[in-house]
Amino acid sequence: MKDKTTYVCTSCGYDSPKWIGKCPSCGEWNTFQEFRVGKSSSKAKGSSDGFSMSSGSSPIRMSQIKTEDDPRINLHDKELNRVLGGGLVPGSLILLGGEPGIGKSTLVLQTVLRMTDRKVLYVSGEESARQLKLRADRIMESPLAFEGSSMPEAGSDPSVIVVCEAMMENIFKHIENVEPDIVIIDSIQTMATENLESSPGSVSQIRECAAMLLKFCKESNTPVILIGHINKEGSIAGPKILEHMVDTVLQFEGDRQYMYRIVRAIKNRFGSTAELGIYEMVQNGLRPVSNPSELLLSDIGNSEGLSGVAIACAIEGVRPLLIEAQALVSTAAYGTPQRLATGFDTRRLNMLLAVLEKRIGFKLAQKDVFLNIAGGIRVTDPATDLAVISAILSSNVDASIDRKTCLCGEVGLSGEIRPVSRIIQRIGEAEKLGFDTIIIPQACLASLDSQSRSIRIKGVRKVEEAFRELFG
Repeated sequence: MKDKTTYVCTSCGYDSPKWIGKCPSCGEWNTFQEFRVGKSSSKAKGSSDGFSMSSGSSPIRMSQIKTEDDPRINLHDKELNRVLGGGLVPGSLILLGGEPGIGKSTLVLQTVLRMTDRKVLYVSGEESARQLKLRADRIMESPLAFEGSSMPEAGSDPSVIVVCEAMMENIFKHIENVEPDIVIIDSIQTMATENLESSPGSVSQIRECAAMLLKFCKESNTPVILIGHINKEGSIAGPKILEHMVDTVLQFEGDRQYMYRIVRAIKNRFGSTAELGIYEMVQNGLRPVSNPSELLLSDIGNSEGLSGVAIACAIEGVRPLLIEAQALVSTAAYGTPQRLATGFDTRRLNMLLAVLEKRIGFKLAQKDVFLNIAGGIRVTDPATDLAVISAILSSNVDASIDRKTCLCGEVGLSGEIRPVSRIIQRIGEAEKLGFDTIIIPQACLASLDSQSRSIRIKGVRKVEEAFRELFG
């Protein structure tokens, strides 16, 4: 039987018998890659060396299905546990993606080193056993990497078994011999199966290896964590192929020039996708940040009297987060004014600038506007609107905002300040960090309790009222 050649879109997984410039499914250009489907590839779809799904299953009523309330596996990392929804679910397939060198392997390795009560099989297709041992020793020497969790005792065995292998058939043999509680695959792009002739990292190999691991974890109820690299376009190689197969997709974000890293859940069948975990890159590992507001505002006392800076109280998941919005407004040096934003949606920035010009009367059409969310954090909470436009106006008129004042509120197209959710938690976070005043939407005052607070709460209905409160 002659091998079949097919073309697969690396963006959405669309199959085509011939090469196409533009994918008819997702609309992306130049994303089709050729790979061969050998004679034995049909075997791979039905079996994975003893870990195939049972083909003799029969339909059963939903009421007759027996379920067991398996407790989640504690990863001894508050940040990672919260992002996953309370811990690692037995039998789940987790995909952790991020740029090369961002710290994915370090995060997973320091996590499994804490788990002395679980047997972990760490499969590495990129590093040697000696390299992993050197990294583990460096992590164990740093107590900062174990902040917020119990640090293993000196001389204790972390119960991590390392195997350097890239062929799936050999990996399953090691799994049968070791019988681990958790399996780590680092990384899925380096794995390959003998059933396919294509090279490791191709779409067909990634899809087939992930399917084999999916069958194994569902049959054995053993959680599997896959580490995947993203390509230059910022997406995991074959993202749609893997995303629909796995239970949870975690994105490890952060600029390598900054000290902060963020773990964000893009897909989670067992929890919320609104949660995020924040880590600080230290010399010997990643330190979980339990209170990121204090770190993001650590230089608050050194920027007194500076214009273009406002403090916003945002909510990411269940966590209130105080962030610093920095703006710079200057006369356009060229004919076309620039609108640039880092950590904030540029389209929303353009909308807020239009509100300032139409409703408030500030002429910014011929000026460059630059916006930056300090610390490399990207925010999507609309409650940061009020702080953003306040920082822009502060830079435009060169007047500073009191650094003991924070703001939260969504700005509507008519210039009104719309109410935001979970206002009590926002006020509590600002009060805990020593702020004197917080400006909130007037509609949120009715939902506040009557207890006395050390922070002054000011409600505003329109943008003009907030500006009068800030600048007099």
